[in-house]
Amino acid sequence: MAHLVDFKNVSAAGLESSPVAEALAGLRANEARYFMNKYKHAFTVVPAQESRETLEYVNRILREERQLEFAARPLETSSFQVENIRFAYVFYEDGLALNVMYTLDDPKKRAVGFKLSEGMEVPAELEGRFKFARQKSKLAGTIRGSFFVIKGEY
Repeated sequence: MAHLVDFKNVSAAGLESSPVAEALAGLRANEARYFMNKYKHAFTVVPAQESRETLEYVNRILREERQLEFAARPLETSSFQVENIRFAYVFYEDGLALNVMYTLDDPKKRAVGFKLSEGMEVPAELEGRFKFARQKSKLAGTIRGSFFVIKGEY
Protein backbone atom coordinates (compact mmCIF):
# COMPACT_ATOMS: atom_id res chain seq x y z
CA MET A 1 0.00 0.00 0.00
CA ALA A 2 1.46 3.34 -1.08
CA HIS A 3 1.86 6.17 1.38
CA LEU A 4 2.70 9.83 0.96
CA VAL A 5 6.00 10.95 2.49
CA ASP A 6 5.43 13.91 4.79
CA PHE A 7 8.45 16.21 4.88
CA LYS A 8 6.99 18.51 7.54
CA ASN A 9 6.34 15.78 10.14
CA VAL A 10 9.09 13.24 9.44
CA SER A 11 8.15 9.68 10.29
CA ALA A 12 10.21 6.48 10.18
CA ALA A 13 7.09 4.44 9.31
CA GLY A 14 8.12 1.62 6.98
CA LEU A 15 11.79 2.00 7.89
CA GLU A 16 11.72 0.81 11.50
CA SER A 17 13.98 -2.21 10.90
CA SER A 18 16.86 0.03 9.79
CA PRO A 19 19.59 0.68 12.38
CA VAL A 20 19.57 4.30 11.11
CA ALA A 21 15.78 4.56 10.70
CA GLU A 22 15.50 8.20 11.84
CA ALA A 23 18.30 9.37 9.52
CA LEU A 24 16.88 7.33 6.61
CA ALA A 25 13.44 8.84 7.29
CA GLY A 26 15.05 12.29 7.13
CA LEU A 27 16.73 11.40 3.85
CA ARG A 28 13.41 10.15 2.42
CA ALA A 29 11.70 13.36 3.59
CA ASN A 30 14.49 15.41 2.01
CA GLU A 31 13.74 13.76 -1.35
CA ALA A 32 10.00 14.38 -0.88
CA ARG A 33 10.63 18.08 -0.19
CA TYR A 34 12.83 18.36 -3.29
CA PHE A 35 10.16 16.92 -5.59
CA MET A 36 7.41 19.06 -4.08
CA ASN A 37 9.47 22.24 -4.41
CA LYS A 38 10.88 21.57 -7.88
CA TYR A 39 8.04 19.70 -9.62
CA LYS A 40 4.98 20.03 -7.33
CA HIS A 41 5.04 16.22 -7.20
CA ALA A 42 3.84 14.37 -4.09
CA PHE A 43 6.47 11.73 -3.25
CA THR A 44 4.92 8.38 -2.38
CA VAL A 45 6.58 5.10 -1.43
CA VAL A 46 5.44 1.48 -1.39
CA PRO A 47 6.83 -1.47 0.57
CA ALA A 48 9.55 -3.23 -1.42
CA GLN A 49 7.68 -6.54 -1.38
CA GLU A 50 4.88 -4.81 -3.35
CA SER A 51 7.16 -3.33 -6.00
CA ARG A 52 8.91 -6.14 -7.81
CA GLU A 53 8.85 -4.31 -11.14
CA THR A 54 10.70 -1.26 -9.75
CA LEU A 55 13.28 -3.45 -7.99
CA GLU A 56 13.88 -5.49 -11.15
CA TYR A 57 14.34 -2.30 -13.20
CA VAL A 58 16.84 -0.81 -10.72
CA ASN A 59 18.69 -4.11 -10.21
CA ARG A 60 19.02 -4.61 -13.98
CA ILE A 61 20.62 -1.17 -14.41
CA LEU A 62 22.99 -1.76 -11.47
CA ARG A 63 23.99 -5.19 -12.74
CA GLU A 64 24.44 -4.26 -16.41
CA GLU A 65 26.12 -0.88 -15.86
CA ARG A 66 28.41 -1.60 -12.88
CA GLN A 67 28.01 -5.27 -11.86
CA LEU A 68 26.49 -4.10 -8.56
CA GLU A 69 24.18 -6.08 -6.33
CA PHE A 70 23.41 -4.88 -2.82
CA ALA A 71 23.28 -7.27 0.11
CA ALA A 72 21.08 -4.90 2.14
CA ARG A 73 17.34 -5.59 2.15
CA PRO A 74 15.21 -3.07 0.22
CA LEU A 75 12.49 -1.62 2.47
CA GLU A 76 10.62 0.78 0.19
CA THR A 77 10.54 1.97 -3.40
CA SER A 78 9.09 4.81 -5.41
CA SER A 79 8.63 5.02 -9.16
CA PHE A 80 7.16 7.94 -11.08
CA GLN A 81 7.62 10.30 -14.00
CA VAL A 82 7.78 14.09 -13.88
CA GLU A 83 8.09 16.04 -17.09
CA ASN A 84 10.35 13.94 -19.35
CA ILE A 85 12.20 12.16 -16.52
CA ARG A 86 11.48 8.73 -15.09
CA PHE A 87 12.59 8.31 -11.47
CA ALA A 88 12.96 5.13 -9.44
CA TYR A 89 14.00 5.06 -5.78
CA VAL A 90 14.97 2.24 -3.46
CA PHE A 91 15.45 2.79 0.28
CA TYR A 92 17.57 0.01 1.82
CA GLU A 93 17.63 -1.27 5.40
CA ASP A 94 21.28 -0.28 5.92
CA GLY A 95 20.42 3.40 5.26
CA LEU A 96 21.26 3.64 1.55
CA ALA A 97 18.89 5.60 -0.68
CA LEU A 98 19.40 4.87 -4.36
CA ASN A 99 17.76 6.68 -7.24
CA VAL A 100 17.67 6.23 -10.98
CA MET A 101 17.09 9.39 -13.01
CA TYR A 102 16.33 8.48 -16.62
CA THR A 103 15.46 11.22 -19.09
CA LEU A 104 13.29 9.88 -21.88
CA ASP A 105 14.58 12.23 -24.60
CA ASP A 106 18.20 12.97 -23.63
CA PRO A 107 20.59 10.03 -23.15
CA LYS A 108 23.22 12.41 -21.70
CA LYS A 109 21.09 13.07 -18.61
CA ARG A 110 20.71 9.60 -17.13
CA ALA A 111 22.30 8.58 -13.86
CA VAL A 112 22.15 6.43 -10.75
CA GLY A 113 22.63 8.30 -7.49
CA PHE A 114 23.57 6.96 -4.06
CA LYS A 115 22.89 8.79 -0.81
CA LEU A 116 24.11 7.48 2.52
CA SER A 117 22.13 8.20 5.68
CA GLU A 118 23.96 9.86 8.53
CA GLY A 119 25.51 7.24 10.80
CA MET A 120 25.84 4.44 8.25
CA GLU A 121 29.06 3.01 6.85
CA VAL A 122 29.77 3.04 3.12
CA PRO A 123 28.33 -0.26 1.81
CA ALA A 124 30.99 -2.81 0.88
CA GLU A 125 29.62 -2.85 -2.68
CA LEU A 126 30.51 0.85 -3.08
CA GLU A 127 33.67 1.00 -0.94
CA GLY A 128 36.64 2.21 -2.99
CA ARG A 129 34.58 2.42 -6.19
CA PHE A 130 32.96 5.82 -5.60
CA LYS A 131 33.94 9.10 -3.98
CA PHE A 132 31.26 10.67 -1.82
CA ALA A 133 30.55 14.37 -1.51
CA ARG A 134 28.91 15.73 1.65
CA GLN A 135 25.91 17.99 1.89
CA LYS A 136 23.96 19.28 4.86
CA SER A 137 20.20 18.88 5.16
CA LYS A 138 17.88 20.16 7.87
CA LEU A 139 15.84 16.98 7.48
CA ALA A 140 18.61 14.42 7.06
CA GLY A 141 21.71 15.83 8.75
CA THR A 142 24.88 15.16 6.76
CA ILE A 143 24.23 13.26 3.54
CA ARG A 144 27.06 11.63 1.62
CA GLY A 145 26.29 11.19 -2.06
CA SER A 146 27.75 9.86 -5.28
CA PHE A 147 26.53 8.84 -8.73
CA PHE A 148 27.39 7.28 -12.05
CA VAL A 149 26.14 8.05 -15.57
CA ILE A 150 23.96 5.43 -17.26
CA LYS A 151 25.29 4.51 -20.69
CA GLY A 152 22.78 1.86 -21.82
CA GLU A 153 19.11 1.97 -22.82
CA TYR A 154 16.56 0.83 -20.26
